[in-house]
Amino acid sequence: MTFDEILNISPYSLGRAKKEKLLTERLAELTRHHRANCPEYEAMLKSISFDESKISDYSELPFLPVRLFKELELRSAAKEDIVKTMTSSGTTGQAVSRIYLDRVTSSNQQKTLVKIVSSFTGSSRMPMLIIDCPSVIKNRAMFSARGAGILGFSMFGSDRQYALNDDMQLDIETVEKFLEKHSGERILLFGFTFMIWQHFYRELVKLRDTMGKTFDLSNGILIHGGGWKKLVSEAVSQERFKECLTDVCGLHDVHDYYGMVEQTGSIYMQCECGHLHASVFSDVIIRDPYDFSVLPQGEKGIIQVVSTIPESYPGHSLLTEDEGILLGEDDCPCGRLGKYFMVAGRLQNAEIRGCSDTYAAKF
Repeated sequence: MTFDEILNISPYSLGRAKKEKLLTERLAELTRHHRANCPEYEAMLKSISFDESKISDYSELPFLPVRLFKELELRSAAKEDIVKTMTSSGTTGQAVSRIYLDRVTSSNQQKTLVKIVSSFTGSSRMPMLIIDCPSVIKNRAMFSARGAGILGFSMFGSDRQYALNDDMQLDIETVEKFLEKHSGERILLFGFTFMIWQHFYRELVKLRDTMGKTFDLSNGILIHGGGWKKLVSEAVSQERFKECLTDVCGLHDVHDYYGMVEQTGSIYMQCECGHLHASVFSDVIIRDPYDFSVLPQGEKGIIQVVSTIPESYPGHSLLTEDEGILLGEDDCPCGRLGKYFMVAGRLQNAEIRGCSDTYAAKF
């Protein structure tokens, strides 16, 4: 099955049997493609005598640890066909992953993101307030995970403004003018979790408590992501995060998402019930940390992510450094089909790598 055919499917419309068939076919096809075009990947498959023609389910495909992209240059496209190199977030001194994109893979990442996010926000673009600073968008050929996230979600905005200046301070005048201009309209807000808390929420609290000034964001929908490590250490749960934003500015339509630069586009959006959902474009498998067997629903293990998108690099089956729990499949009260899960945190001794977490570490 081609990726264009998959794009024609509604993101959360396939039940377990149909989705397993689709993923098994597409991921086996990608495995053959990367074996033929990436010598390093072919050598790894050869070392374990793997034959993708013999698999009956996509869970049987080998996975690469995400850290491998920090160690090796893994490409399945010619150097001259690479149009964009994306890098993961990292604290000072950390090596970063490098993900090589050709035009096809980059385009499919964008198309997939549009399909997933618009199923939550609607097809119309909205005035957009980005909870970050303008300078984060620099070299268009070498994107950081943070810059790539902002640029990716900017597709959903019609009038894009940054809420923070380059000193990471709340730009009160810009926010006021933006809200006045779009009074009564539905607006989109996007940012990374810790930055929203540190530079937006806390500043709104100060404005309210010291000057009596408030902003009305009750017509807003916020999409945020990038890691919870710092906020969890400060005893800020997802529920408290939402409650605090509602209290200070009326913002109540809030959606977290789980994603990574190694599989840009195939993000896992949080539904109204607080669950992260896998779309038809991707899936999660929870594996036992001791023998890597597939764990049943309700048990905590290492998150494996698979994606139907990557063609220019072998990133279609990856083992993350996150722990998670599969909560269910095809039966979320929100009505979306597919697996839904929660992220329980980073593996012990794993490097900090989420956009929010790496920024918080520097902060």
